[in-house]
Amino acid sequence: MMPDDQGMSEEWIVRVHGKEYGPANLDTLREWKAEGRLLPANEARRVNVDLWATAGEIPGLFSVTPSVEAATQQTEPPVQVSRRSFNQILAETFQIYRKGFFQFLGLVLLVLLPSICSQLITAFVQPPQGSNVDVRSVLAAGFAFLTFIVSIVLWPVYIGGIQILTAEIARGERPGLIVVLNRAVRFWPRIAALCIFVYSVFFLLIVFGFVIGAIALAGASALLLIFFALALLILQVWMFGRFFVNVLFWQQFTVLENAGFIDALRDSRNLARSGRDLPWFQRP
Repeated sequence: MMPDDQGMSEEWIVRVHGKEYGPANLDTLREWKAEGRLLPANEARRVNVDLWATAGEIPGLFSVTPSVEAATQQTEPPVQVSRRSFNQILAETFQIYRKGFFQFLGLVLLVLLPSICSQLITAFVQPPQGSNVDVRSVLAAGFAFLTFIVSIVLWPVYIGGIQILTAEIARGERPGLIVVLNRAVRFWPRIAALCIFVYSVFFLLIVFGFVIGAIALAGASALLLIFFALALLILQVWMFGRFFVNVLFWQQFTVLENAGFIDALRDSRNLARSGRDLPWFQRP
């Protein structure tokens, strides 16, 4: 009997997560392999043999055995990550902007157009002299408020669209504006929640700065109070800068990596704090 015929007639038992399957001949094993149900690392043995091996060692089933594959991976040199200089980053940025100028313009108009319409309506609707309440003035004010709400609602779409469009152009693709908007809308709830959190923290830190200024003005004649306000100001600047760095990449992780609320903030912080052993101009 030829060796191939012997391999075809042999039957094997496969064990996956402690559960055994088979007996199965080589043709059946190839079907399982094609379906993705059988991997080289899965345990396998012949029907008449009690010693377990791996499916990658079955003759004629996998072209490369796990041991050979592992040896190949070990001999492969590590991937060298190329670092871009500041000039290269600027050049690539302008190149992306040039290729997607009209798409970027459409995204900007998405949030600016409601405000522009509001300004035009307000300019054309002039209340009559000597009148305190006018229907046209009320309608203009209501329309201005409505356009303001629309701009706020569209802001997360704008953020998601900027990230998607930039990434697609960097990969050499030229997506249309409608395609970008359709993809950006899917991230609206997550981006909106993160916008509320991030912008609220920035707002509170700015309010904290104004409170410090009020304390300094109130205690202009007290030297101790001035030093106390100066210490608070240093703390406020440190908190503002630290939070700014920690949330620097939340938009990219939310859209491009499809990270959740907490994951986007954590990954942004980890990336911002990485590369501390590198010079400042080579850090993320």
